[in-house]
Amino acid sequence: MLKHQLIHPKINEVLGRAGHHARILIADGNYPASTTLGPNAELVSLNLSPGIVTCTQVLQAILSAIPIEAANTMMYETSGPYALSEDPPVWAEYRAAIADAGLELELEPIEKWAFYEAVSTKDLVLTIQTADQQRFANLLLAVGVRMD
Repeated sequence: MLKHQLIHPKINEVLGRAGHHARILIADGNYPASTTLGPNAELVSLNLSPGIVTCTQVLQAILSAIPIEAANTMMYETSGPYALSEDPPVWAEYRAAIADAGLELELEPIEKWAFYEAVSTKDLVLTIQTADQQRFANLLLAVGVRMD
């Protein structure tokens, strides 16, 4: 019986094989997961219905199961039709989830095209496609080292 909050069998399988520095992408509902999947990544689709499940819900489950050493967001656009003037509201949810997990991590934004490059590398082991409808909700996590 698992003691953490993550019970999805495939996600647990992939995380069980992942080591230090492996990367996990939690993708929002707008992310092109099928065309940007890294060469070693497994794709798990959790997009049941718009908004079900969210990136924050997946993050909370992941944080209950494995150590995380870095968290990168996709930087939002500051001009054009999808521009935002401040951090997306979902980033506050991520910061709260990280703090609730007892971690002292800062969200580190990566420019949009650099983000796509970061998730196409061989160290991306898992893409979890959600149905989150919030803009710029994509989150790239790096697996840390278990210290206990």
